[in-house]
Amino acid sequence: MNDSEWVSEVEQSGEVGLVEFQDFVDTKPFVFESGASIPELRIRYETYGHLNASGDNAILICHALSGDHHCAGVYGLNDRKSGWWNHMVGPGKPIDTSRYYVVCSNCIGGCQGSVGPSSINPKTGRRYNLEFPALTVGDMVRAQALLMDHLGIGTLHAVIGGSMGGMQTLEWITRYPERVRNYIALATGARHTAQAIAFNDTGRQAIISDPAWNDGDYSADAGPAQGLSVARMMAHITYLSDKGMQNKFGRARRMVEKPASEHFAVEFEVESYLRYQGQSFVNRFDANTYLYFTKALDQFDLYGPDDNLEDALSVVTASGLVVGFTSDWLYPPRGNREIVEALLRLGKDATYTELAMDFGHDSFLIESQDLYSLIRNFLDHPAPS
Repeated sequence: MNDSEWVSEVEQSGEVGLVEFQDFVDTKPFVFESGASIPELRIRYETYGHLNASGDNAILICHALSGDHHCAGVYGLNDRKSGWWNHMVGPGKPIDTSRYYVVCSNCIGGCQGSVGPSSINPKTGRRYNLEFPALTVGDMVRAQALLMDHLGIGTLHAVIGGSMGGMQTLEWITRYPERVRNYIALATGARHTAQAIAFNDTGRQAIISDPAWNDGDYSADAGPAQGLSVARMMAHITYLSDKGMQNKFGRARRMVEKPASEHFAVEFEVESYLRYQGQSFVNRFDANTYLYFTKALDQFDLYGPDDNLEDALSVVTASGLVVGFTSDWLYPPRGNREIVEALLRLGKDATYTELAMDFGHDSFLIESQDLYSLIRNFLDHPAPS
């Protein structure tokens, strides 16, 4: 198959096809919720589909911790790796780009083109590293709102996200209720459990304990690779489920006999898988971004100091769908369900659905006809204007 035939096949197969990222740059200082600021804001994003004449068909997709702006499509003939939710986004797919204008951006604080700890501070000519201001989920959403302004989007048809993206979705409907008509939050929660905080801090300590972290002051080619790899390995375990791991790996071995000197070398297939996940993560992610993102998630708390979720949700005007997954022990179903229960007590339009899947927290990223149907049906029946 030659290049033109491949492009034609992609365009005809329900794919968004070849895509390009863009950068939104706001040269005014961006002030964080902490009060600190950076000289300018840069947000990398991709769009799919077309904004209609009335500007009311826009959907914002918010990515999870290890995700980015590359949600669908491919970059070129030599880079055919599709976006992280490619099976969900495209013409005729549940998030249908023949009907909707879809936007996905790399969060502020990220390391895939948006300004973050690994970016160059124009005031110093050096990487920000830990000079980057403390980050909140609110900061992520405020930066996204500026991007929406830049794109001419006043009101979003929907905001959709899973995990960290789900927390951004909840932040959108409570911070900017007048700008969101519908939302879908998947595998998320109104705040972290103590167990989730514990896992995150253990990952942060793996990074901080790596001598190459150097109090956060490292160069692009000399960061705490080992610490970040271990943090990713441990986090990845929390994204899966016991049943899913057993089905996929069991106790399958790569090496049955080995010399005594290799007693602690990779023996089981699951060990090999996790080490691969750790190394591949190091090749594309910044350790300080990992620290900033996980801390922002741990501090996110819609319950507030009075431990009252209804106070935060009382301003919500959008119609919502919240989806929990039975095998998700990182963001358990009860945390998703509690959001909808609070909304229903307030008389809000909200639906909770729980899907039985064996893939743990990552279930929202897996191809699933049940999930496809849920999202398609919800978007096809929008809230009344």
